Amino acid sequence: MLSIIETGGKQYLIKEGDKIKVEKLEGKEGDKINFDHVLLVENERNIEIGKPYLKNYIVEGEITKVGRLRKVIVFRYHNKTRYRKTKGHRQWYSEVKINKIK
Repeated sequence: MLSIIETGGKQYLIKEGDKIKVEKLEGKEGDKINFDHVLLVENERNIEIGKPYLKNYIVEGEITKVGRLRKVIVFRYHNKTRYRKTKGHRQWYSEVKINKIK
């Protein structure tokens, strides 16, 4: 059973048992979480597409890890003016294990 969910402004193709990294969610490690923005569900040759979301489906998951991704370097440069600015950014994320699509 495949599904496409939306969280944090991004879409993820998932199935039961997958682990995905999403934008940081409210909650701690071990907390249960439900995704109700389900865009598509495919089960045994039936494909249901939401307009924009499917109302009768919920994806259940569990937060397994909360952390920060690798550093991304942001570099600004203006030529002929000696302007150079370097900045780093580490984005927070939550790793979610998908338990059930129902």
